[in-house]
This record gives sequence, C-alpha cells and structure tokens, in this order.
Amino acid sequence: MNIPNRLEQALVKLYNAFHNNNLHPEDCTACAVGNILDKKDFWKHLSDDHGSLKLNSVGIIHQRLGRRFNGYTPKELLEIERVFLKACGYKIPLHYKNEKPKNPTDKEILFNGLCAVVTFLCELDNIPDVMNLSKLFKHEKGKPMYLLEDIL
Repeated sequence: MNIPNRLEQALVKLYNAFHNNNLHPEDCTACAVGNILDKKDFWKHLSDDHGSLKLNSVGIIHQRLGRRFNGYTPKELLEIERVFLKACGYKIPLHYKNEKPKNPTDKEILFNGLCAVVTFLCELDNIPDVMNLSKLFKHEKGKPMYLLEDIL
C-alpha cells in the first residue's frame, strides 16, 4: 500500500511519542497534533477552545490561504485533536470543569486515542484504515512489542 508522506510522518511521530512517554492530551506540544507538528504549540492559536472545530480569525486566514502544517490544513488539525481528545475520554471543549480521564497518560487511554487518530488520518487521505497495524502501539510492560520498521 502506498502511504502518503504526511500520514507516514504522522504515524512515525505518534508511534515515537507513545513509546517514549511523550504523549499527553492536555499539553499542546505533547498531544496528537503537538507531536505531528514537531512539539510546536502554534496550532493552539487556530481556535479559541481546545477541542473545538471552530477556527478563529487566525485559523480562518491560514485556512483560506491554503496553508498546511506538516501536510495538514488548520481545519484538519482541529479535527485530529478533537478525535484524539474524545477517544481519550474528554468532554469537549477541554475545560477544567468538563469530564476527563483520571489518569490522562494511562497507556490504554492513549492507545484508544491513537487508534482513533490513525483511523481518522487514513480517512483524510482516502486510504484503507491502516489500524490493522494496531500492533504498532501494542506494548508489554511499557515496551513496544513490535518495531516500526518491521511493520511499515
């Protein structure tokens, strides 16, 4: 299967973040989008609410100009983050009063979030769901059970 470059890069970054314990849903540099964007936080300025799909004026300008960040439009980045947060058990938008997981860095919670994100990323690129590669994120005692090179 021919995997688009942006998807392949995103998968590698998410895989590494998951297995290196650098994934945290409440940290804009360590969440799904933060990792896809190389641990940068500029994307949080595309919307006024974390988890919202509504672009603010900055996001609208970037979207209308056709800007892409590591291959993704501002709207797609917000969608990716929303999918991740919801699959991790957050009520959206992210707010201290809203429901959230007790331990947001629990590997099972993060695994659920990543599975949903990978499925969504495949939908964005109109390719079959590579989540049959769920073994990418399988772990035993905190260690990856498979190497990325063996799967892709």
